[in-house]
Amino acid sequence: MNFEKVVFGFFILLAATLNFGFLIGPIDDPAVHDVYELFGAIVVSLIATMLKFGDRTQIGAIHLATSLVADLQLLAAALVWGYAAHVAGHDPLMPAEMARVVSLSGGAFLANAVSVTMLIAETMMQRR
Repeated sequence: MNFEKVVFGFFILLAATLNFGFLIGPIDDPAVHDVYELFGAIVVSLIATMLKFGDRTQIGAIHLATSLVADLQLLAAALVWGYAAHVAGHDPLMPAEMARVVSLSGGAFLANAVSVTMLIAETMMQRR
């Protein structure tokens, strides 16, 4: 068993599950979307991105691209949340603002799902 691949797979799956956990629930209800879960999704997604920098293969480049897309969308969601809560002064967030945050998180989840699917396909194609 390759410990590096275990860590790589762990962080890819953890990024997807944290993002999914934040995404689930009514899109406009701030009570079900926790800011700390979004923060956790961002941190784990950034760690997963750093782990993808060493791979020089074509599939590694696609892994990195999906991770960068997820990072960008999660950071954008955090910026929208931060602006709405601290600049506009809406605490809790208005339904339209929460919908924007959750929609951006949904895009990041799609990128994470592509990455997980590629990881599974890559694992299935490897021969012993």
